[in-house]
Amino acid sequence: QVQVVESGGGQVQAGGSLRLSCAASGRTVSRYAMGWFRQAPGKEREFVAAINWSDSRTSYADSVKGRFTISAVNAKNTVYLQMYSLKPEDTAVYYCAADTRFGDIRSYDYDYWGQGTQVTVSS
Repeated sequence: QVQVVESGGGQVQAGGSLRLSCAASGRTVSRYAMGWFRQAPGKEREFVAAINWSDSRTSYADSVKGRFTISAVNAKNTVYLQMYSLKPEDTAVYYCAADTRFGDIRSYDYDYWGQGTQVTVSS
């Protein structure tokens, strides 16, 4: 069992930046890969980025490459999503999730989810 809690959302103007945090807990958390997803109103949940705890491999959706950076501090069991050059289309609820393997980009492959944090980017 893994618990994840997101924080750090908020409202920012276009071009601004935000950093989201995801605190994971559970005995086997280090065996999981962690991913960020987002869901805008009326749209499906989409993959944003993922990181593997064991070797720090990362992957990104094309829409955020070069603007977002995912990182992890193993000692704190915390994953971060640093977002730069934010656009209005980045507005969504952002979710952190845990998966038993690295590389999945479909939400239904992830086993444990947080409650989400709202990110709003105004133009």
